[in-house]
Amino acid sequence: MTARPASTDDTELRPADTDAPETPRRAARLWRRELNHYPVTSRRMAYLAIVVLTTVVLYYALYVQYAVATSIITHFHMTYGYFVWVSVIGNAIGAFASLVAGLADRWGRANMVVYGLLIAALLSLLGLPNAPDKATYLVLFAALSFIEGIVLVATPALIRDFSPQLGRATAMGYWTMGPVIGSLVVTVVTSSTLSFAGWQDELRYSGWAGLAVFVMALFGLRELSPRLRDQIMVSLRDRALVEARAKGTDPRTATAGHWRQMLRLDVVGSATAVSLFLLLYFGAVGNFVVYFAATFGYSEQRTNGLANWYWAANAVALVAAGLLSDKLKVRKPFMIVGAIGSIAVTTLFALHATDPHTGYYTFAALFVAIGVLTGVAYAPWMASFTETVEKHNPAATATGLAVWGWIIRAVVAISTAFVPVVVTSATPLVEHGAQVKAATVQAAPALAVIDAHPRLFAKLEAYPPNAVPPALAAQAAREVGGEGLATVRKAQPQLALLQRYGSQVKSAAAQGPEQWRTWWLICVAGQLVFLPFIFVMSGRWSPRKARDEAMEHQRAVDRELAALAEEGD
Repeated sequence: MTARPASTDDTELRPADTDAPETPRRAARLWRRELNHYPVTSRRMAYLAIVVLTTVVLYYALYVQYAVATSIITHFHMTYGYFVWVSVIGNAIGAFASLVAGLADRWGRANMVVYGLLIAALLSLLGLPNAPDKATYLVLFAALSFIEGIVLVATPALIRDFSPQLGRATAMGYWTMGPVIGSLVVTVVTSSTLSFAGWQDELRYSGWAGLAVFVMALFGLRELSPRLRDQIMVSLRDRALVEARAKGTDPRTATAGHWRQMLRLDVVGSATAVSLFLLLYFGAVGNFVVYFAATFGYSEQRTNGLANWYWAANAVALVAAGLLSDKLKVRKPFMIVGAIGSIAVTTLFALHATDPHTGYYTFAALFVAIGVLTGVAYAPWMASFTETVEKHNPAATATGLAVWGWIIRAVVAISTAFVPVVVTSATPLVEHGAQVKAATVQAAPALAVIDAHPRLFAKLEAYPPNAVPPALAAQAAREVGGEGLATVRKAQPQLALLQRYGSQVKSAAAQGPEQWRTWWLICVAGQLVFLPFIFVMSGRWSPRKARDEAMEHQRAVDRELAALAEEGD
C-alpha cells in the first residue's frame, strides 16, 4: 500500500471523491449516503451548511409553540399546568429519543436527520395546527419532540465528522446557532405576523420551512463511512493518514463497549453541568412570553420582539467565539470567561425582575450581554465535549452525544415541571389574568356604582336577584336610581368573574415578581455548577502550549505517513 502525502491544499479534487456510494441507481442515493473518502472543502462546507439549516428549521418548529403559548392555552381551554406538562412530556420523550439516536454510530447519522426532518415538517404543517383537542395536541407534540431528540444527537455528530479538531469550535459555533437562530426565526416571524396571523398559521410557517430544507437535505446530505468517522482528525492535513488508517479498521469492534466508555465523569459530569448552565436559555424559550405577560403586561408580539435581542446577540457570539477559539487553539479560557460573565449579568437580570419600572431597552441590553457571554462559553464547550468523547473512543461520538442529549432533555423536563412549583403565581395569571383584566374594563361603570354604595350592595349580595326584600329594593331604587341598578345588572357576568378570580389574580400579580426572581436566581446557581466541570474536560489553557502540541502532532503525522510510504515501496 502506498499512502499519498498529506496535501496542504485540501481543495484538490480526487478522482475517487464521488461523494456518493458507487451505485447504478440514483434512487439508492436517497438512502445510501456513505462517503468512502473524506470530502473536499467545498462539499464539506455544503454538508455542514445543510446540517445547520436542518437544525435551524427543526428548532423553529419546536420552539414556535412557546411563542404562541397563551393563544394555544386559550384555544384548547388548557390550564397553565396542562401546557407545562405538554412540554415536560415532550422533553422526557425527547430525552429517551436521544438514547435511541446513540445507535447512529452503527446505523449512520444522515438518514436520521433527513427523514426525521420530513416527519417534523409534516407534524408542524398538518398535524399540530389541526389537532381537534388538547390530548391530540399533546400526543403530536410528543412525536415532534421524539424527532427533535434524535436530531439533537445526529446533527452534532455529523458536524464533528466533517470538522477536524482545529476547526471544531467554529463548526460547533455554527451548529449551536441552530437552536438559537431557530429561536430568532420564531421571534422575528411571530413579532412580524401575529398582528394578522393565528397560532395555527405560525406553526404552518415552520412546517413549510421544514419541507423546503428537507428537499435540500434529501438530495444533498451525505456522511462519512464508519471506517472514516471512527478516526480522529486534528487538522485537514491529516486526511491522507486518516484514510490510510481507516482501511485497516473494523467498525464493529471499534464500537464495542461504547456505552460503558461514555459513562465517565468528564462526559456525564460536564453534560450535566452544561445542561444546568443553560437553564436560563430554556427559560427564555419556554417562559419569557408567560413571564413578561404576567409581570409587565407585554403582548406575545412585544415579548418576541424583545427576545430578538437575546437570540441575535447569542448567534453572533457563538460563531465569533468559535472562530477565536480555533485560532488560539484553546477552549477552557473562553468557557471560564463566558460563564463568569453570564453569572454576573444573569444576577442583574434577576434583580430587575421585581422592578415594575424596568424599561424595555434595559431588558434588551441585559439580554444582549447574556446572549454574548453564553455564546462565548457554549461554542467552545461543544468543541471540547466532542474532543473529550474522542479521547475515550472516536467511534462512539454519537453515543457520547446521546448521553449529553438524554441529560439535557431530562434537565429541561424536570426544570419545566418545577417552574409552576416555584412560580405559583403563573397559573392564575395565565389562566385568568386576561379574563380578569377584560372584565375589569367592561365592568368599570358598574364597579363605580358599587363603590359609591358599598354597604347597600353588600346587603343586596346576600339575596338572589329575584328574592330581594321589597324594603331593600325600594332603598336601592331610591339611593342608586334605576339607571345605576340597570348598569350593575348588565355587568353581572363580569362581576361574577371578578368575584371568583379577582382576588386570586390580584394576589398572584403581587407575588409574581418575587417568585420569578427566585427562579432566575436558580438559573444563576445552575451556571455556578458549570464552572468546576470545565477543569475535567479535554483541552489546554495556554495558547502557546496548544500551538506546541499541534506542531508536535503534525510532526508525528508526517513521520507516520513517511513510514507508510516506505512500507508501500
